[in-house]
Amino acid sequence: MTRVAYFDCPSGISGDMALAALLDAGAEPGTLDAAVAALGLQEEVGIEVRGEERGHLRGTRVRVRCGGGPTRTLPELLDLVRGARLPDRVRARALEALERLGRAESRVHGLPPERLHLHELGGADTLVDLTGCFWLLESLGVEEVHASPLPAPGGRFTAPGTLRLLEGTGAVLEPDRRKAELVTPTGAAILATVARFDRPSLSLERTGYGFGARPEAENALAVWIGPRVGEAATVEVIEANLDDMAPNLLAPLAEDLLAGGALDVAITPVIMKKGRPGHLVTVVAAPERSRELALMLLRRSTTLGVRVSTASRLLAGRRFLEVETGMGRVRVKVKELEGRPVDVAPEYEDCRRLGGDPGLAMRRAAEVARRELGLT
Repeated sequence: MTRVAYFDCPSGISGDMALAALLDAGAEPGTLDAAVAALGLQEEVGIEVRGEERGHLRGTRVRVRCGGGPTRTLPELLDLVRGARLPDRVRARALEALERLGRAESRVHGLPPERLHLHELGGADTLVDLTGCFWLLESLGVEEVHASPLPAPGGRFTAPGTLRLLEGTGAVLEPDRRKAELVTPTGAAILATVARFDRPSLSLERTGYGFGARPEAENALAVWIGPRVGEAATVEVIEANLDDMAPNLLAPLAEDLLAGGALDVAITPVIMKKGRPGHLVTVVAAPERSRELALMLLRRSTTLGVRVSTASRLLAGRRFLEVETGMGRVRVKVKELEGRPVDVAPEYEDCRRLGGDPGLAMRRAAEVARRELGLT
């Protein structure tokens, strides 16, 4: 299932807040050191990561300290990233974010991007914020990024460059009375590069809170991470009709197809031409496994041909819960829709290992799980 990150931005977003939220969600701090080393900025940059508590919220604060390095032009920043030993997607995203920054500032100042000195955006901290954020997302296995509406104070508190960066991205800007820069150009560049501005349904696995430089408690960015639920995935359906294969060979055929990577296998009795009884074999496969499974079905059955079609597969979320039944502990599969539990299914093998009546153990496990999940 697709793993997503959702940035909840009631107080906006900056590069250091994004780094801090991802680290607080469990990303490895050494990834930031690796980004600094890959960019060759060890002599210019130091990174401080610490836990903080503000009001009733505990989170992480990141400070990227620069030791007086040069202010670089946009072409120099791009060359540093191109020459760095970064994961391919991290490099591509960092280059895109820098190019977006360049185009936005070019429109603000009326200069071509190659002549831009980005001033406060031309420091090493901008490079660390961008590459570090994209690398942390990669390390957490995030495939999609989403973001909430962004607060937009009036007047000079929302910079023209930030607005230019967000043009055409689908970003939703909400009026805000605070008199502070809540969305920085670096934060806007991160979201403009990777985020969709909507809220997905996800099964929450990790949460992180990143604090910004302003000391007030509400100056925090949250990130929610987990697999998307209720998503439609594209699959391929492989089918074959069999009327001359011994029925006792069908079960091993299904087992072989599942062991070969099929997502699902079904065998249905059918009536074929001249009233002969037969079986319809249906295999659901990920597109990248379809050809191999079709060939397996051709090799290991009597069919002379298979049909392959494309379909959408809508999946409910699932997770496991362990409950105490009074007879022993049993794992229960929890079915979820839009992040909420809707049904439970005790694991039969767990119930059988307890001894006694497995049916009774299954009923007790289901009752306990439903009660714990508030489904009763």
